This record gives sequence, structure tokens and C-alpha cells, in this order.
Amino acid sequence: MNDLILVLDEGTTSTRALAFDLAGNIVAQAARPLTQHFPRPGWVEHDAAEIWDHSLACLRDVAAEVGEGRIACLGLTNQRETVVFWDAATGEPLAPAIVWQDRRTADACGQLRDGGHEAVVQATTGLLLDPYFSGTKIAWALAEWPAVKAAAEAGTLRLGTIDSYLLFRLTEGRVHATDATNASRTLLMNLGTCAWDDAMLELLGVPRGPLPAITDCAGALGTTTLLGHEIAITGSAGDQHAAAIGQACLSPGQVKATYGTGCFVLAHAGPETPVSAHRLLATLAWRLDGVASYALEGSIFTAGAAVQWLRDGLGIIGDSAETEALARSVPDSSGVVFVPALAGMGAPHWRPDVRGLLTGLSGGTTRAHVARAALEAMGHQTADLLAALASDGVAPERLRVDGGMVANDWLCQDLADTTGLIVERPRVIETTALGAAMLAGVGAGLFASLDEAAAMRQSDRVFEPAISPEDRAARRARWARAVAQALA
Repeated sequence: MNDLILVLDEGTTSTRALAFDLAGNIVAQAARPLTQHFPRPGWVEHDAAEIWDHSLACLRDVAAEVGEGRIACLGLTNQRETVVFWDAATGEPLAPAIVWQDRRTADACGQLRDGGHEAVVQATTGLLLDPYFSGTKIAWALAEWPAVKAAAEAGTLRLGTIDSYLLFRLTEGRVHATDATNASRTLLMNLGTCAWDDAMLELLGVPRGPLPAITDCAGALGTTTLLGHEIAITGSAGDQHAAAIGQACLSPGQVKATYGTGCFVLAHAGPETPVSAHRLLATLAWRLDGVASYALEGSIFTAGAAVQWLRDGLGIIGDSAETEALARSVPDSSGVVFVPALAGMGAPHWRPDVRGLLTGLSGGTTRAHVARAALEAMGHQTADLLAALASDGVAPERLRVDGGMVANDWLCQDLADTTGLIVERPRVIETTALGAAMLAGVGAGLFASLDEAAAMRQSDRVFEPAISPEDRAARRARWARAVAQALA
């Protein structure tokens, strides 16, 4: 009986496979940690061969646990903007994968901005000129890595975001394609037409030949026989788009925030291409049957990565879960504010040159105050994005949250207190994978629509603001002063 949807969720710090039943329950899962490489300050790389090995191993582990005969279809979701370069014949990587957090093209983006190109770039792609996006990474690799350049000249280069690399490997080279949500994050896709844009390719110096075809997010995307029998791949979306679908943000004005390595706030904007006057990104929500739906997005580069830094960089916590107990152990942060710009600042500032700031320290500061300040930064960064959304005409009454960090009840309550919104947490917080399962279910015909598939999502708990407007304003003012210091 084919009653399960298998999902491959390839993230920034780990790769996982999950099997969902049609009610949205996780039946089985497997995970492998992913090694991050930092060859120079501001550079972040992954080994694409490790990504593939871990992905296949996780899929096989879950298929073996549930029985491959129960798998109806396969969905993909992935870290966005990270770009891979590989050989067309073997599928083997030709160079490291350049990760979305990587800042090596900051100068190139600055030169393009100084040249007056950003307005056209934003109008065409919905994005801003920032090293976060894939296009300048691709141009850099073609210029700086001999193996990539030689393969391009020989016509044997294939490149794309993680989804296209995994699809190529899963189909053993039969399919070279990317879904429209991932393509929308490259600086190379025209947001209105959902096609590679000739002017953007020329501006960034990226050849069309090695790029994947752009597809819908659900449908017959390919098949794999690597799990024992032929399984159809029927859904694909970048992680934040998948999370918005998994949160059932299917109507204009509904907003979700995902707290993983970074934090990403997506607001459903409807069928027309949105325009932000406050440096938010216009992006694709999904494309089904050739019809696009759009979203506004604010990207925070450092969320869970700040807690990871407390653990691995400073050594002041033993594990991430410890931050909740530490935050509860003190009545406030004692004036400590942490601006976690460990990889620059994203929306609405877009300052890749800015670095983190820890301020308000005194002789009485303890690790509990620092840990609390790190968690409070999540609420403040989110509130900054919500203020920008409100200025662009989107003012939600409720924020749907997900990602590994929101298992922390204290954090969820602080998000409500800091933003002044009702915060809703789903029963399954792995909504990125759930959204990919929903798409795959629609693509395989298990659900007639995303609205029908949304029954897979169930609410767990609601957190309501519990501090006064005056206290909120004081906390926000303290944060604003710290941000101004960091920007200066």
C-alpha cells in the first residue's frame, strides 16, 4: 500500500529524510550532520559529495525502516542560494559548494550597486544586490576556479542550487532542472515570467548552457530507482517556500517565520508580483500548473547560528536546549543586547560588512544574561521585519512560527512579547519537510490542491503577548540603539 510521502530535507547544518503519512504525522526519519568549511573569513563552503552521500544514506535508511513499497512519492526541499558545480557525465562535484551565507562576492555586489544596477535588478528579479544570492557566486566560480571554467568551455559543466544537484543525482543524470522557487533566488530569473533573464545573465556574466530548466513546484519532476524500486519525484521547493506551504500560509497576508540557522519571514502576497519600498524581497511563493503565487520575504542571516556560536565559539553552553533554562533563570538580560550579525545583516538593512555586537556588559553579567540576550535578538530581528512588512501594507495579527528553535517555549513567548502578535506553533515544527510533503502529495495526485493538503498541518499552541506596550517600547528602543552602534 502506497500510503507514505518521503521527503528529503537538505539543510545548512544537516541532511534529513522523513516519511509522512497523509495526516501529516512523521512515521520515520533519519539525519546526518553536514560539515561546514570556512576557508577564509566570510567564506562558507560545503562538500557537495558529502551532501549527496548523506542524502542518499538518509533516504535509504527511512525507506528500509518503513518499507519502500509504502512510499507513494518523493518531495525535495533544500537550503536556498547555495550553488553546486558538477560534471555532466559523472555527477561528481568540480568544486566546493558555495553556501548562501558566503560573503566572498560582497565587493562585486558593491561595484554593481555603484554602477547603478540595483534598481533594474530589483525590478527584474525582486531581489537586491547582495552576496547572499547565487548569481554572483556563479560568476565568481567561473572566473576563479579553473576546473569550473574549463568544464564551462568544454560544455560539460552543470550548475545549480542544491535541489537541481540532488534531482540530477537521484535521476542518475536524466533530469537537469530546478523548481521555480529556487530559481527565484539566483538573481538570474525574471520574477514575472519565471524564466532565465537574458539581461541578468549578461550583467552577471553567467552562461545559459549549464543552467537547469525551470519547472513547477509539483508534478512529474523525475523518477529515482536508487531506493529499490521506481519512485516518482513529485514536489520541490526551497526551504522557506516549503515552510510557508507547510504552515498553510495560502492566502494573502498570512505570515510565517522559520527559525533555523537563519530566520526567514515570508508573507503571502497573492497572484501579482509585489514591490517592497522597504528593502524586503519579492519572491515566489510557489508555481503550480504554470501559475505563480508570490510572497514578500525578510531574511535574517543569523538565528540558530547565534546559539551555535555560544556553544561552539564561546563554550558558555553545553547544548542549544540549555538556553531556555538560562533565559528563565534571570528576570531580564540586565541591559545586555546581542546584535548577532555574525554573517552580516540581512533585511531590512542589507549590510554584509557589519559584524556582531555584544553591548551593555558589566561586572555582573553572567552567561545567563548573554544567552537570554541571544534569544531576545530573535524577537527583535523579527519585529524589525514585521515593521517593514507593515510599511509595505502587510500587517498580520498572527505569526506562525516553525523550525528547530521554536521547541523553546520561552522563545515563543518572547516572540509574542516583542512583536506584539499572537504566535502560533504547529504540532509538527518541521514544516519545511511538511510543506515539501504537501507539494509532493499534490504532484502525485494524493491531494487535489494545496488547500486540501493543508489538512496535514495542525496547531499545537498559541502564545499571546504578556507585557505592556511601554515595556515593549523600552526594549525595542534599547535594541535600536545597539543596531545603530553595529551599523556605525
